[in-house]
Amino acid sequence: MAKSEGDARSRLQQAALDLFREKGYEQTTAAEIAARAGVTERTFFRQFPDKREVLFDGEPILRAALVEAIAAVPPASGPLDTLFHAFHGVQTLLEGNRPFAKPRHDIIFSTPALYERELAKLAALTDALAEALVARGVGGLQAVLAARTGMAAFVHATVAWLEDDSIGLGRRLDDAYRELKAMCA
Repeated sequence: MAKSEGDARSRLQQAALDLFREKGYEQTTAAEIAARAGVTERTFFRQFPDKREVLFDGEPILRAALVEAIAAVPPASGPLDTLFHAFHGVQTLLEGNRPFAKPRHDIIFSTPALYERELAKLAALTDALAEALVARGVGGLQAVLAARTGMAAFVHATVAWLEDDSIGLGRRLDDAYRELKAMCA
């Protein structure tokens, strides 16, 4: 019986993480990742356009979840309140992905080309948050400023939690929100 495409995708992601940690990102090829996962190189490229995308596969899922969570926040909430409600709304998704996210984080932050890609993905995600705020009736400049500021706080809280999970993600988000609100007061 053939293994499912989803299973191949997961095995490719795990194989890539393992190889990137063992050999480094630059020294690892798509062919080696495929071989480690027990699939062909062709299967690799059916799943991912290139080897770096193995690490960025979850971005569309996170984007959709955040945009959906923003839309679900009660209309009377201000832009930052809305964003932090949305950030809490994806907390379970992030916590469930921590076993992949922690080594992914370590690899990205130690590889300049991947870090640059991470920043580009974060910029696109920030733009999506601003668009979601505009769709709620927030003015353009305010939406952009809130999205950029909120995303910076979200990234800070998430990275701190990935580096040390002795303080939970929810508390890290609450702390970031509290500090941001105090700073703006």
